[in-house]
Amino acid sequence: MASSGVGARGRFLPGDPRTSEPYRLTPQTALRVAVLAFLALGVFAVLFLRLWALQVLSGDRYLAQANDNRVRTLYLEAQRGPILDRNGKVLVENVPGTRLELWPADLPKTWKAQLTELQAISKVTGTSVSGMVAQLKEHGSDPLTPIVVQRGLRQDQIDYLEERAAQFPGVQTQDSFLRKYPYQSLAAQVLGYVGQISEQEYKQKKKAGYQPTDSIGQAGVESEYDTYLRGKNGTAQLTVDSLGRPKGPATLVTQASPGEALRLTLNIGLQRAAEQALRYGISLAHTGIEGKYADGGAIVAMDPRNGAILAMASYPTYQPSIYVGHADAQKLAPLIDLKAAAAANYPGINRAIDATYPPGSVFKPVTALAAMQAGIVHPFDQILCSPDFKDHGQTFLNWTPLIDQWIDLPTALAMSCDTYFYELGKRFYDLPAYQGHQLQGWATRFGLGELTGVDLSPEAKGLIPTPEYLRQRYPASKGYGVLDRTWKPGYSIQMAIGQGQVLVTPLQMTRLYAMIANGGKLVTPHLADDVELTGSNSQPARVLRRFGAQPAQPSGVDPTALRYVQQGLEEATHASFGTGVGVFGSFPVNIAGKTGSAEKNVTLPGDRYPQNLTQSWWCGYGPYLSPTITVCAVIENGGHGGTAAAPAALRVFEQYFKKTANVTQHASD
Repeated sequence: MASSGVGARGRFLPGDPRTSEPYRLTPQTALRVAVLAFLALGVFAVLFLRLWALQVLSGDRYLAQANDNRVRTLYLEAQRGPILDRNGKVLVENVPGTRLELWPADLPKTWKAQLTELQAISKVTGTSVSGMVAQLKEHGSDPLTPIVVQRGLRQDQIDYLEERAAQFPGVQTQDSFLRKYPYQSLAAQVLGYVGQISEQEYKQKKKAGYQPTDSIGQAGVESEYDTYLRGKNGTAQLTVDSLGRPKGPATLVTQASPGEALRLTLNIGLQRAAEQALRYGISLAHTGIEGKYADGGAIVAMDPRNGAILAMASYPTYQPSIYVGHADAQKLAPLIDLKAAAAANYPGINRAIDATYPPGSVFKPVTALAAMQAGIVHPFDQILCSPDFKDHGQTFLNWTPLIDQWIDLPTALAMSCDTYFYELGKRFYDLPAYQGHQLQGWATRFGLGELTGVDLSPEAKGLIPTPEYLRQRYPASKGYGVLDRTWKPGYSIQMAIGQGQVLVTPLQMTRLYAMIANGGKLVTPHLADDVELTGSNSQPARVLRRFGAQPAQPSGVDPTALRYVQQGLEEATHASFGTGVGVFGSFPVNIAGKTGSAEKNVTLPGDRYPQNLTQSWWCGYGPYLSPTITVCAVIENGGHGGTAAAPAALRVFEQYFKKTANVTQHASD
């Protein structure tokens, strides 16, 4: 019985060490197996739940995304609102056009095939391959949004693309609108132009409803009032196949809403006269030795009662239409390339607001008013108008050596006597420190060295220099010496005649003379009058928002002092000794104003060193007793103010009043 291996009490006997023992499941092993089993179950549970979520919870969303790959949302471009002059004449309007869109998701999947297609598109449209590649990279994160390759396709280009649609996967054409300029280059810098929205602009404006295919205002009032002009795009849905080819007509979802009409304060007839007057002034300058380098300028005409800009001319200019459709790189070069712009004398700059000049003698009314306000001169005090003025060993010359007599303030303005104003500049310098900088202070109160607030950009501030400005401009930390940073008597003397470091814009000076004309109130220049819905069926337009004039701000100038300056400006155009009598003396309407000749260091194209050239100025207003228009003209490098700027300004007055003058001679200064 011993062979059974089990004892009488049922115990297992020890195993035979010579045989292998069968595998036994220990408690530790059992625990490990259980853990692995639970992990496996957990993984399968997660996968199951994820699959359930994808199919049940998110099924609709992913189905919509899948549909988006074959159902495309097309943005129907809204017509931009027209831009009108003050009398309702259309300055900018729309014409129908067609744009070419490229849908990145539908392009061939290999780079070689994509490049082949882009080269074919380039041959049809003239758009550079590099430009299209740059656009694709810029929008690379959004393959389901099209890029606009070109606007203003010709009919033969449209026919070619449609007939060979299979060769151009991802290419679609869409109805569009193009800007049209009935008056060509007139008011180009004011109107501005429209261009394709950039990626950066889109990121900034997408929350306001802008789309990557939009055109937006890029300059001028097109940019400033883009919100009103742009309208609201419509949408349509288009079903396409795997190659992006339409499988049927698009279905309209929402109708596009056109933009609102923008009415400006400009008078297009006066604008044309101002631009023609600029070219006339330049041609007059070329007849004299001092003006042979005249090559640009600006004229501003404004209502002194409310700041409405009636004309704003800048020369040289450009045609805004060069931005429409397929842009010609050669024509665009002077507007976007620095070297080409310099050679063409920067036609893209609006010189009325974004170029600064020393004002010369047209600044003298500021000196006269500040001097009377500070009590350093009374209007009938006699000061010697001599050929020169000496101070601290320096000699400052009068503009003419032929005058040597004692004169009062109105006569000094009419004669434009430099040495009279040199004396005032010296008196300003000698004022005690506790009185501050009286001349600079009043110049600032009159709006110089400050933004005018005009609804157009960019705008330059100009400069009214002070001792503090010098210390900031020439800090000791950068190695400048004490003399560089010290305000010297000569600075005040030169500033009194609008020279030295003083810089102004033509619009600032127009605003100054409007303040003189209206009795001492600073108006805010503005171009926009209102936005409106154009009427239909002979119905009048409905004004949606009127911008109008902002309330004029009092300058604080003494009305009595102002009257003596007004008297001097009227004598400048009508007294026998006035510098402008030769131009304005015979004009049927009584015009008051001032000539100016300002020296400026100018580096001409091709020259290495600057030359000291004279900028020709004239500023004034009329009618003298009840002014309704203020005009400022500057001819770059034009010589004396009476030679070029004054006759140019007269042309604007002639158009405005519909009267002509019998000009027998040019003015002086």
